[in-house]
Amino acid sequence: MNFPLYIATRYLKSNSKNNAINIINRIASLGIIVGAMALFVVLSVFSGLKVFSLSFTNEIDPDLKISSTKGKSFVVSPQQEQQIKTVAGVVSFTKIIEERVLFTFDGKQEVTYLKGVDPNYSKVNAIESKLYNGQWLQPDTYQVVVGYGIAQKFSMGLLDFNRQLEVLVPKPGRGTIDNLEQAFNKSDLIPVGIYAINEDLDSKYVFADLGLAQELLGYPINKVSGIELKLTPNADEAVINEQLQTIFKNKVTIKNRAQLNASLYKMLNTENIAVYLIFTLVIVVALFNLVGALIMMILDKKANLKTLYNLGTPIQDLRKIFLLQGTLLSVFGGVLGLFLGIVIVLLQEHFQWIMLTESLAYPVVFSFENVAIVMTTIVILGFLASLIASSRVSKSLLE
Repeated sequence: MNFPLYIATRYLKSNSKNNAINIINRIASLGIIVGAMALFVVLSVFSGLKVFSLSFTNEIDPDLKISSTKGKSFVVSPQQEQQIKTVAGVVSFTKIIEERVLFTFDGKQEVTYLKGVDPNYSKVNAIESKLYNGQWLQPDTYQVVVGYGIAQKFSMGLLDFNRQLEVLVPKPGRGTIDNLEQAFNKSDLIPVGIYAINEDLDSKYVFADLGLAQELLGYPINKVSGIELKLTPNADEAVINEQLQTIFKNKVTIKNRAQLNASLYKMLNTENIAVYLIFTLVIVVALFNLVGALIMMILDKKANLKTLYNLGTPIQDLRKIFLLQGTLLSVFGGVLGLFLGIVIVLLQEHFQWIMLTESLAYPVVFSFENVAIVMTTIVILGFLASLIASSRVSKSLLE
């Protein structure tokens, strides 16, 4: 066995004659264990919150979305639709139109997005599973599905034929407007369903038939504002992206789910990094105990170190004894802390002991990535703390 490692393991296993040093060592070990456990639990909680937050957008956002590079809309030919169907990895696709319009109901007004969808929309997005009340719209009708937030703002129910939901869309064109009534395309709509996802999305969209949206906006039947695609689980996005660009002659922009919600992903990742740095600082403070414990150990073993030095052991090897001792203490403490943290996370994941609401458990996600992050952090910081403490071993101290 390596000589410094052998001495380091002996020092790690044995107790000092000085009881104060034993207490300091236990406090240092406890600090590492608690720090590793807390860091892992917090990272798992934020991973759970990230998955929970993204689950809302995943219900309504496609795997890939094609939109025009220039302008709000583009033309899709029947040949291009057939070519999309032949792309490997594409399960289904749907044509959509999105436009901000004015909705009025019983004297109340709201500007939000009218989203025209074709019959394939429910095959690409699991929107029907989020229906709070009513049913999904039928094609080639004036039926619409509204968000729970919009229904609340309008105090609106379903299939209310006495009070009509009206949509007003500005007519395209130029010139002066003589009559305000002539400036808009109007239509009475029939709400047949209410969806509920989250507070923001519930007030964002009113779903209607694609043909109705094209009629209101004055679009021909082959003109859309986007195409949404559902991919197979192991599909190669880069290859599919390249094939789609070829089909549309590089005149479209293609975004995946992360790119469609770039600001949300950025916010969640920033929060995760901030929490990691804060708890890493806590671990750094806890490792000051390790530095103090190693320095006290050096002073306690000064006579033994002087004997080894006189027998010809280099100063570098003497320093390595305490460097290895501190690093091993960090590794063992990190492993034990991780074990406790994993137990806590798995128990919460399976038994849902801590609840946010009566029906919603506090979200946590176990991931090996978090295990690697915590262990790497503990080992690196423990090594640096041990390096600082072991540097106190010098010729002047022994002589």
